[in-house]
Amino acid sequence: MALSRAEHGVSGTARAFWSQVHPVFMLPPLAASLFGVVLAGALEPTLAAIHVVAIFAAVYTAHLKDGYVDFYVRGEDDDHPLTERGCRVGLVLSTATFGVCCLLLWLSVGWIAVALTLPTWVIAYHHAPQLDTNPVTATTGYPLGIALSLLGGFYVQAGTITAVPLGFAVVFLVLLSGIKVVDDAQDYDYDRSIEKRTVAVTVGPQRAHAVAYGLMVTALLVVLGFAVARVFPPTAILAALAFAVVAAIAYRTGPDLATMLLVRGSYVFLAVLVAAVWFEPLAAIG
Repeated sequence: MALSRAEHGVSGTARAFWSQVHPVFMLPPLAASLFGVVLAGALEPTLAAIHVVAIFAAVYTAHLKDGYVDFYVRGEDDDHPLTERGCRVGLVLSTATFGVCCLLLWLSVGWIAVALTLPTWVIAYHHAPQLDTNPVTATTGYPLGIALSLLGGFYVQAGTITAVPLGFAVVFLVLLSGIKVVDDAQDYDYDRSIEKRTVAVTVGPQRAHAVAYGLMVTALLVVLGFAVARVFPPTAILAALAFAVVAAIAYRTGPDLATMLLVRGSYVFLAVLVAAVWFEPLAAIG
């Protein structure tokens, strides 16, 4: 049976599977894992690669399962490059890849590394149709995965968890949850019609707007507080200021443009944080 709906042969099937790699949403979790390495201040390349591959497999699982549910179960999408069998084969392969990575982490680092990594696949696989229908889990699923990716990337290098990576993980969880609320507001009318309970559907677009920017402001204030307390490098303030400028512009736009601006602003936010830690190692703070 065919795995691809439109194209056949090895190259066509490969393109169909590759279509489920969405760089805009794939890169932040991978970057978070590598940011954990930067925070650890040491690099064991093999362990870093294993963890990055595990996170890639988890996010790929999310994209594949979400596309399958939206097209074959809910009928939301107009098309999908993979057949139902293709989706199932892809899920088996991505899950197997994730499982192998977890086994290697267990053998090389220990069970805590697996405990920090395994929930990313659980969140990914159950995002649709279970978690994305609840306003809390629909909002925090992707941000929580990124927070766990950061913590896991740190732990596989350092063999411990300290207050600094925990602080950064909390910042990303809160900041990205705010962005996710704005992102979900794009589909307010449709989500309301199918009783999909995002934050915007649950509390209304205006209150959701306030919740979203309240979360983002809270995250930026945490960065400022930790920077002043010298928990984060002082230059981390620049990351907060850069994102604040983007958020201020996005605040006056509609959900579609705001989401585009905020997602790209989060890339800048992470990049400045990486530079701040890279040029002022945390061990030198204090």
